[in-house]
Amino acid sequence: MKVLLTETNLSGEGKAVKNRRTNGFTLVELLVVIAIIAILAAMLLPALARAKNQARNATCQSNLRQLSTAWHLYLVDYSDVLVPNDDVFGDPPAPSWCQGMGVLETNTAPIQAGLLFDYTRSAGPYHCPADRSTVMTMDGALLPQLRNRSYNLSQSVNGAPTPAMVADIPYFKCLAGIRDPNPSQCLVFIDENEDTMLDAHFGMPTARYGNTNEWWDLPSNRHGQGANLSFADSHVEHWRWAAPKIVKTKPVPADHPDYDRVRATIRQ
Repeated sequence: MKVLLTETNLSGEGKAVKNRRTNGFTLVELLVVIAIIAILAAMLLPALARAKNQARNATCQSNLRQLSTAWHLYLVDYSDVLVPNDDVFGDPPAPSWCQGMGVLETNTAPIQAGLLFDYTRSAGPYHCPADRSTVMTMDGALLPQLRNRSYNLSQSVNGAPTPAMVADIPYFKCLAGIRDPNPSQCLVFIDENEDTMLDAHFGMPTARYGNTNEWWDLPSNRHGQGANLSFADSHVEHWRWAAPKIVKTKPVPADHPDYDRVRATIRQ
């Protein structure tokens, strides 16, 4: 004979067990769980942020390797002559590795008009994923769109100065001519500071021209107070700075080791 177990024939102990099973977590238990989740989040979020930054840095270095490969393919096709790195402000602008200023262009047409685009076939490698700077209008108003270019080419690698400056700013026309500094120390592409990206050159004063105690252009400060650079022998390096790279004309004392280090990669 089956006996139906109802609310009326449950013993007092059975009711207590039933009540405990249906009441769920207590407030104290919920607070403990929330506290544990908060502690775990506090431990994991910095690690996730570091991993994200490392991934962006790796992508930036990969971009520079692709641009460096394109730079080398060009000189192979043109009998060791380096891709022109000319003034882009003419009307029309001179042929150059890339056109445009980088801060105004809302499309990739200036990149595609550059002499290296046939060797990359994509505008992707021209932009660092850690570069969150946006384009602006001619009157300086910022737009929400990210810029298309984060890198510039060193003035020393076939960067044609104006006629008035050509005697004072020497530059390499071919790869075989790169000797001082040597190819492993000669800067090609650099991850440039978004606040000095005004053309297609990365320039530094030389021993014969300009105040050798001032920045013309500034490296980026995006990758853990550092920047990525490629060199004429095709290798890429990550340089961490002794001082943050904030736009200013003259380097502060703490900035001088970085200034001297970058300047040594430009033909003196």
